[in-house]
Amino acid sequence: MGCMQSDAQLAPFVASLDGATPPKGLSGPLLGVWRALRGEWDAAHDAVQDDTVECCWVHAALHREAGDHGNAGYWYRLASRPVAKGDIRVEYLAIASELLNR
Repeated sequence: MGCMQSDAQLAPFVASLDGATPPKGLSGPLLGVWRALRGEWDAAHDAVQDDTVECCWVHAALHREAGDHGNAGYWYRLASRPVAKGDIRVEYLAIASELLNR
């Protein structure tokens, strides 16, 4: 049942990526993920400048995507998350899913 809830929350978020503007009311970390998934790295980075654990997690993924692995490691540590590997889109979607289901 948790997986179905996740899909129910994530599907509209993913569908919104085709729109011109992000959905209203997204938190900074979710806005960062939304921008990152659209390839808007600078705007995504701007959205996650707060020092919350959630922002640090997105910040880490952004620096991993940019190939700045040392800086990414720093942000993963601040987020208390292991350094991710693999497809960056999968990581962004995992972050979005977790944040949407909180």
